[in-house]
Amino acid sequence: MIALVAGGTGGLGRAVSLAFLEAGWRAAVTYRRAGELDELRAAAGASADRLEGHAADVTDEAAVERLIEDLVNRHGRLDALVNAVGAWAGGAKAWEAGGEELDRMLALNVKSGWVLSRAAARAMVRQGSGSIVNVASKAGIEPTPGAAAYASSKAAAIAMIESLAADLKGTGVRANSILPSIIDTEANRKAMPKADHAKWTKPEEIARVIVFLCGDGAVLIHGAAIPVYGSR
Repeated sequence: MIALVAGGTGGLGRAVSLAFLEAGWRAAVTYRRAGELDELRAAAGASADRLEGHAADVTDEAAVERLIEDLVNRHGRLDALVNAVGAWAGGAKAWEAGGEELDRMLALNVKSGWVLSRAAARAMVRQGSGSIVNVASKAGIEPTPGAAAYASSKAAAIAMIESLAADLKGTGVRANSILPSIIDTEANRKAMPKADHAKWTKPEEIARVIVFLCGDGAVLIHGAAIPVYGSR
């Protein structure tokens, strides 16, 4: 079983990659900084022989299509795609935010999922199986003040996967979204040093849900937007 984890060396993506390896999968990850891949290899320990890294801009459709074609040619299939690429912007009222903010949020939070999901779906439909999981956000269904561009992009991401799931009915391929709230990552701790970090969801907790969604035990879950923040 092979999973492509886009953004697989980031705060959440790293935990997802390690969870797949722990479950016995092979993990192919995209990254932008080589140092992060080296750190992930070190964390993988004895499982590092089932880890492969690919430097890629996942908003580049041609590059993503080449990557997935290469994976399928070398491994014979693609069993799961997890898109953990994304970014947050906020802190200002909608009419005070920078003019480029929406474009950036749409590129990282919507276009990445659009490009990756389309390419993966083509390969998975041909083989008659596969699972796509896109990381959206609680903000996509419960927007907060000061984050209009971010919330808009995550709402669009949820709708995109729901529509994709409708297209995929009957193909053997499943597509779902997960909706985290604030994830306990190093970047978020630096951005919000005075917050109560104990209430934040751990990346490892979310990663376990994602691996489950990609496995045989979740064959009935399709077209869902699943909260992954509990009662905190």
